[in-house]
Amino acid sequence: MDDLAQPPLGRRLSGETRIGPPDVAHQHGKRHQELGGGGHRLGLHRHGPHKRRKRRAPSRRGQDGFGPPLVRRQASEWTILSPVSDSPQNHRSGALPGFYEFFCGGGMARAGLGDAWRCLFANDFDQRKARAYVENWGAAELRVADVAALTSQDLPGRAELAWASFPCQDLSLAGSGAGLSGARSSAFWGFHRLMQRLVDERRAPRLIALENVLGLLTANGGADFVALCRAIAELGYRVGALTIDASHFVAQSRPRLFIVALREDISPPPALSAAAPSAHFAVAALQRAASALPADLAARWVWWRLPEPPRANRALIDCLDAAPADAPWLDAKRTQALLAQLSKASKAELAVARASGERRVAALFRRTRPGGVQAEARFDGLAGCLRTPGGGSSRQFLLDTQGEEIRIRLIGAREAARLMGLPESYRLPARRNEAYHLLGDGVVAPVMRFLSEHLLAPLAEAQTEREPTRRRA
Repeated sequence: MDDLAQPPLGRRLSGETRIGPPDVAHQHGKRHQELGGGGHRLGLHRHGPHKRRKRRAPSRRGQDGFGPPLVRRQASEWTILSPVSDSPQNHRSGALPGFYEFFCGGGMARAGLGDAWRCLFANDFDQRKARAYVENWGAAELRVADVAALTSQDLPGRAELAWASFPCQDLSLAGSGAGLSGARSSAFWGFHRLMQRLVDERRAPRLIALENVLGLLTANGGADFVALCRAIAELGYRVGALTIDASHFVAQSRPRLFIVALREDISPPPALSAAAPSAHFAVAALQRAASALPADLAARWVWWRLPEPPRANRALIDCLDAAPADAPWLDAKRTQALLAQLSKASKAELAVARASGERRVAALFRRTRPGGVQAEARFDGLAGCLRTPGGGSSRQFLLDTQGEEIRIRLIGAREAARLMGLPESYRLPARRNEAYHLLGDGVVAPVMRFLSEHLLAPLAEAQTEREPTRRRA
């Protein structure tokens, strides 16, 4: 059967110089060496070093019954015999849409996508996160490596979706402010390089979706957002974005930016796009960033349309255990020390809560302000945004009060998992800080499910505008 290919993609826009990444070949060299070169798969057999085998009829398909046919060679090798076709026939076959999950952490995007999708490939460079991924999803699809060390040979078949929650440390308010050129957030360019290779090989995903903090919109005066949109658009995609706060789904305030790009040969269903941004899914910063895009990018911008988000039906107090072993109550001395640091506004809210006589629980943070370190509490039924453990301000406490009694402790690991929308069956690392690190870097699973059901899955099934061109013999 002739190989089917999609229309030529990746053209430059308006004759401008192509926006490209810094030299990513050595961006993460130290981490790359720590991982032992190109990384390794945990259970998924590797390609041999530049070896090719003559194609022959497959003896069996992938282990899940879908995906590209595989042929075993040795314990450490596998080879793909044929690509997955992107023809309409493939979509009528009933096969679940496939996805690649980059910067996968513990697989929380996979948890959100659920059984409506099939994972073809997952990647992270963090060994501890990889262990958590294997505990929950098995090792078959996981490749532990720096994204800069991967090649397109590592990506099996053709996925409908390439998902990337790339590092936010250089983009967040608490980060370095270095933006996409920073040591961590520049990992995006390693992902982009792989997408370019897939375009060159005519197996570009239908969808590219990125998740990050809202700081991406304003990093380097907005230049990083423009550069990222241009980089994706020049691969041959329409680009759009949404902002979603996890507080609509879980008892945690966690606003995030989701960039969703659709391959330009695919027609988005009219019901999924809008002429103007939605107040529910486009904060003012996103609207300003989109309005500042150059004309060539603005012409390819899409305002995605989703239904109104649900109202959260669970408060912070509903996610708590009575006495978690990994988060004991602080002693009287430490409790009083934190109470003494309460801001004036938080002291007033605490007084109202105590006067009610009811049990009230607040999330409590320590912040460095112009006048010094102070503690700030929120009694709105939400936890603050969970972060990775790194300093005093990243540690989130619970202030539990009823009448005259006041108790304070850290949030337990299982409680934090509930705030990320993970089921009780999700296996967490035994060490609390390791669990915090895993969860603080993750995506909220119910947000992912909402995005999948109302946007990603329908776009994955959208019809192409024109027939794919065939490769020349």
